[in-house]
Amino acid sequence: MSVGHYENFPVGSLLLPRKMRRAVHAIYHFARYADDVADEGDAGPAERLAELDRLEADLDRIAAGEPPRIELMAPLAAAIAAHALPLQPFRDLLSAFRQDVAKTRYQSFAELVDYCRRSANPVGRLMLALYGESDARSLAQSDGICTALQLINFWQDAAVDWGKGRVYLPQEDLARFGIDEAQIAAGRLDAKWRALMLYQTERTRKMLQAGAPLGRTLRGRLGLELRLIVMGGDRILHKLHASGGDVFGQRPKLGVGDWIYMMWRACRAK
Repeated sequence: MSVGHYENFPVGSLLLPRKMRRAVHAIYHFARYADDVADEGDAGPAERLAELDRLEADLDRIAAGEPPRIELMAPLAAAIAAHALPLQPFRDLLSAFRQDVAKTRYQSFAELVDYCRRSANPVGRLMLALYGESDARSLAQSDGICTALQLINFWQDAAVDWGKGRVYLPQEDLARFGIDEAQIAAGRLDAKWRALMLYQTERTRKMLQAGAPLGRTLRGRLGLELRLIVMGGDRILHKLHASGGDVFGQRPKLGVGDWIYMMWRACRAK
């Protein structure tokens, strides 16, 4: 799902100012834990939803100025107080995680993007809030980047997600290109699959590039980190395109050479 996949595009690295890292780590641990509640382990749906409700109840306590009851929420409460972070992004994340408990297929691309709005975009909005950025253009560009990154993860993990019983490729697109889920299960790479993946990667690239100017607008380390993240997403898209969408043989990922190239490019693109 969303947050774990950001390990390809790390937020909160050593590039960020020390004073921000504690808050970023608190946000990450909250999201990582809630994501795992929804996706990992052997708990049943009712148990998963009950734990997500406990997290939501602690957000309510934080909003009311009361101490949270769950241990991992204490650092988050401190970060929210120190940086005046909005609570809605955290609630949006929980909404997406609840959806993960029951929903494993998406009929349309619009439906998938709505999921990304709640599963990925809140992370970018919280990063902007930490830096005091709240103008509409920056928020829109951040949303574009985060949604694109989430979609990239879905495309590169199509085979992995199938093994977990999930298909994020929109059902309408599978039908449009004449692909059924048995083809994903079989890992069959053919002209139809290549056409589907080319279609997905191209529209995702447009979304990523539409948000990319934010990396040059934001100053300092956050801008550098964001440029690296965008370039990382673009490199994965390039690998997907070059392989003809082959996510069955080997999951596309970034290597050392990619990171060296990206750092060089990011430092030059000011």
